[in-house]
Amino acid sequence: MISVLIPVKNGGEGVVRCVEAVREQAIDEELEVIAVDSGSTDGSPGRMRRLGVFVHEIPAEEFSHGGTRNLLRELARGEVLVYLTDDALPAADDWLATLVAALRSRPDAAAAYGRQIPHADASPSERYFLGFLYGTKGRVQRARSEDELTLETTMLSNANAAYRRDVLDAHPFAEDLRWAEDQDFARRVLLEGKTIVYEPRAAVFHSHTYSISTAFHRFFDSGLAARHSYLSGGAPARRALDSSLRRYAVGEMRWLWSEGHAAWIPYAVVYELAKLAGMELGIRGDLLPEWARARLGVEAHPRRRRA
Repeated sequence: MISVLIPVKNGGEGVVRCVEAVREQAIDEELEVIAVDSGSTDGSPGRMRRLGVFVHEIPAEEFSHGGTRNLLRELARGEVLVYLTDDALPAADDWLATLVAALRSRPDAAAAYGRQIPHADASPSERYFLGFLYGTKGRVQRARSEDELTLETTMLSNANAAYRRDVLDAHPFAEDLRWAEDQDFARRVLLEGKTIVYEPRAAVFHSHTYSISTAFHRFFDSGLAARHSYLSGGAPARRALDSSLRRYAVGEMRWLWSEGHAAWIPYAVVYELAKLAGMELGIRGDLLPEWARARLGVEAHPRRRRA
């Protein structure tokens, strides 16, 4: 059995489209769809139940990225656990079969994740960001030692990912992290000799439009969680990150110019500097008092929580 698991908070029409697309998947296996709703006020639980989803409701204050996904795992019956966010939309009716096949393609694979394609209304910077992280070429990620832990090797996203049930049972998501529970999982299983598979053909539409302020707070959380994932390898990981940042900055400016988005360059410079400042401050977050870390995180400035 395959379990598709969706954390939801005020999913609106987006979660309806998500569930409908899951129900339309061409796959010859038993399938269940389970959601944990954390205090929606827009009628999301009822909408999902009418679509045949098993919905478990919790108070909003009980939500956490790792804890809620662990609860979804406990509610599920499948041997393969597929996580989506409530605003991710499978791009084709073979999305699920392709993602599950990628997970099963290697006996040492702990998880597989797919491409994220920007929505039509995504800003040029968001389009470049998703293209940089989720390209068109598949890969198998390995890290046999801490020196090999980098942004690239620990990359994994619960917006569109499949896990082996037995591996996730043995390595549940950390519940004390504000963010990046998926990349923390990747770090732990990679060091045990397992692999992570990226399959770009298993694509979903998923993007966000962040303000400069929201981007700062979002990347503060990312930096704060980095020591549990892509910076846990110490100095080599930091050098690899700096190399990726330089490549990203140069690549975005060239892409904006070549794609006819030159007018976006001044905004993009400010936007990317805000992200960089947030990330670097988050990386040094251990030096800040707890009240400051809470104030600088994105949850303290809710626009729409990433379920």
